[in-house]
Amino acid sequence: MSSSRRHFLQAAAALATFPPAIRRALAIEANNATGTLTDVEHVVILMQENRSFDHYFGTLNGVRGFGDRFTVPQPEGRSVWQQTGKDGVLLSAYHLDGAKGNAQRAKGAPHTWVDSHNAWGDGRLQEWPRYKTATSMGYLKEAEVPFQFALANAFTICDAYHCAMHTGTHANRSFHWTGTNGPAANVAFVNNVDSWAETGPSTRGFNWASYPERLQAAGVSWKVYQNIPNNYGCNPLLGHPPFLQANEQARQPTDTKRGYAENAPYDSAEDATNPLLKGIANTLPAASEEAFDGGQFVDAFAQDVKAGRLPQVSWVIPPDVYSEHPGPSSPVQGAWFISAVLDALTAVPEVWSKTVFLVNFDENDGFFDHMPSPSAPSPNGDGSFAGKTTLPAADLAAEYYTQAPCPGMPVEQPAPDGRVFGPGMRVPMYVISPWSKGGWVNSQVFDHTSVLRFLEARFGVPETNISPFRRAVCGDLTSAFNFAKPNSAVPPLGGALNKAQADALRAAQQVLPRIAPPKKGSAPRQASGVRPSRALPYELAVVAGFDEGRMRLDFVNTGSQAAVFHVYDKHHLGNAPRRYMVEAGKQLSDAWKPLADGAYDLWVLGPNGFHRHFVGNAAQVDLEARLRYDKAGRQIEILLRNDGNTERRLSLTANAYGKSSRSIILAAQSNQLVLWPVAASGNWYDLSMSVDGMPGFVRRFAGRMETGADSISDPQA
Repeated sequence: MSSSRRHFLQAAAALATFPPAIRRALAIEANNATGTLTDVEHVVILMQENRSFDHYFGTLNGVRGFGDRFTVPQPEGRSVWQQTGKDGVLLSAYHLDGAKGNAQRAKGAPHTWVDSHNAWGDGRLQEWPRYKTATSMGYLKEAEVPFQFALANAFTICDAYHCAMHTGTHANRSFHWTGTNGPAANVAFVNNVDSWAETGPSTRGFNWASYPERLQAAGVSWKVYQNIPNNYGCNPLLGHPPFLQANEQARQPTDTKRGYAENAPYDSAEDATNPLLKGIANTLPAASEEAFDGGQFVDAFAQDVKAGRLPQVSWVIPPDVYSEHPGPSSPVQGAWFISAVLDALTAVPEVWSKTVFLVNFDENDGFFDHMPSPSAPSPNGDGSFAGKTTLPAADLAAEYYTQAPCPGMPVEQPAPDGRVFGPGMRVPMYVISPWSKGGWVNSQVFDHTSVLRFLEARFGVPETNISPFRRAVCGDLTSAFNFAKPNSAVPPLGGALNKAQADALRAAQQVLPRIAPPKKGSAPRQASGVRPSRALPYELAVVAGFDEGRMRLDFVNTGSQAAVFHVYDKHHLGNAPRRYMVEAGKQLSDAWKPLADGAYDLWVLGPNGFHRHFVGNAAQVDLEARLRYDKAGRQIEILLRNDGNTERRLSLTANAYGKSSRSIILAAQSNQLVLWPVAASGNWYDLSMSVDGMPGFVRRFAGRMETGADSISDPQA
């Protein structure tokens, strides 16, 4: 049998294991007319509700999940997945097992501005269930979310995608649709605005522009697909006066008491004179509640696809029952809804070949995630900040809650407290398209503004509300695609249910008992195995030294994207960790005072498993190591420096990716360059340096050397 024939049969067998919706999507080739981003003619955006990344994908292989070896350090050396509850007892992350209880119907937890900040703890992540609930530490496995796993295994999942804010739905969705929660207009809101979750008068609302308005002005076609009676308050355009005015101006019967229609029907004939109506009107009406629940919502979207009316940019808003929100919905019902939208798109292969389908989640509810948020430095309370950035102070104003509340805001908004808005915790993001298939992981830092940035990149319409910090730190999603040669590899995994089966499983789970946390927790485990991983824009270094008895770290960024370094002083874990945002081509320095006996222990975290650990004593100042990258040689370079008057024997030991070790004699007053190959591990490295006669002295270096080429996920995660 020829190799091409064997490859064809293997691909066909792998394809057959996926659910039908995914199988059809994988079988359709990408439009490859130019081999660039311009081959994308349609972008469909579906934002689901209230799930964290660890909650869904902590057990998925090849992502930064429960196998992460470089996590936020905790008091007493405990795991980050052991969090303190209200009674002071440690609660471990635990499996919401659908075979034993109602995993599909697990309750949510508080997720407002105050409790979210208290749980996050400025990045300490020590007392999550104390400010949330015990359920917040529950996570699902593939058995509970088979279709979600199938999406990740068929297309691309982003494991460094964060919600925009440490808070709930409305402010996060405002970032998603407008690039801001108000600071661009010198106001702000941080909690849900329940009174604006339905159509109202144009005399109130947000006083800044939205991205649909910018698309309209630029002549880019767009539409919001929603059923107004049941959009679950998830359309922030209901809070913007231009859309409310469009509703009042529509050619429709009005409610004589209100002076406007509460559920305005959509009429495409009005596009010529009242184009904003399609952002707020009932674009997907149902003849009856029964018809709506039966899928008429998706059928109406499908009609536009079949008739060639799908606009260049579409936002799809799910009904509550299919939003995946804990309470009204369930993961299995959300899976059906996503598959139904995908079915509608793939029903016309020519349309799907030119479409990007982005599915993300507005916020994490109260569910725990272990990754530190790439937020701006936290305020210390005395006018200073825990960390620094290379941005001017004026460019950071949009990152802190110091603005007056938006005009007409209800009383549930807390007073401005100066805390950092975000980005918040990680949430799932699937990049589903003919250019992103193959089970990839993308570990570039993104947040909700990244979706707008992708639209900017494709259609050339800028969103000026996005702050300088977000633009620097968060990517534009283009690294998640291969436009030049669309990937056709298909890993053999899958699983899905149709709508009737999903609804039936929800009902069956509903009658099962709540799943209680185990009395004795065990560490959650992640499936082994790597997945293909996209090239990233990071090239980072942290260099240690001493100045007048203080430990100094230099944060260096020679890559093409800004990065946030998190520094935890392990001798003072009660303090807020310091964060350093360093723009591309720049560097920062800061210093730490050792303990009275000279001891220091600094734990540094960065994007995609970047880690540095500096342990020692201030008396040990004559020896240091610096790591550099030799991309062409597929090796790292460790530059060793001995400024002392004594010869030193050093040991370099691999902590992962093999068992290599080297013993090195470093003469007094000398430097030495050591080369360490990394090609065999997909450019991943993790090694420690120790020194004879210097107990407690450790330098640890870990991460992935970026070469501009795609690679694999962390083999040891």
